[in-house]
Amino acid sequence: MGGADDGVKPKRVVFVTVGTTCFDALVKAADSLEVKDELLRRGYTHLLIQMGRGSYLPAKSTGDDGSLAVDYFTFSSSIADHLRSASLVISHAGSGSIFESLQLGKPLIVVVNEDLMDNHQSELAEELAERKHLYCARPRTLHQTIAGMDLKSLLPYSSGDATPVAKLINRFLGFPED
Repeated sequence: MGGADDGVKPKRVVFVTVGTTCFDALVKAADSLEVKDELLRRGYTHLLIQMGRGSYLPAKSTGDDGSLAVDYFTFSSSIADHLRSASLVISHAGSGSIFESLQLGKPLIVVVNEDLMDNHQSELAEELAERKHLYCARPRTLHQTIAGMDLKSLLPYSSGDATPVAKLINRFLGFPED
């Protein structure tokens, strides 16, 4: 029972989080047919969306018809359990969500909210993507990012040395380099 040969797919959850913000563009992108089809094609079975303050409601699905099972909620006292059980995390660019996912060793796609002014979050996400710790996308490019991602190419994030992040923050704030 429950073995690899009984035709039952192992549960593979994609967890989407927008934190405490309103980021309907990310929720809509995750709920799009092309994103859901690509996730299903890649072997994911469930999509759980933490939608925050947004007003867009994703289409729920049990997945009984062979499609991706989809559910959503607004807030949770802690998303740690959802992050731990996820096979893939798709997150807004908040540093807390980024680093919590990376410290758990979760494959991560960070989606930058282009509607924010002076978007320092995009700099953090792009820097970590350049270092191959995560993938960085925009709502309109999420499907292409998922289709092209190679999770084996991501490097583990080591949180022991905060110097590179501190230097990035200092450079952003305009402080001279040491």
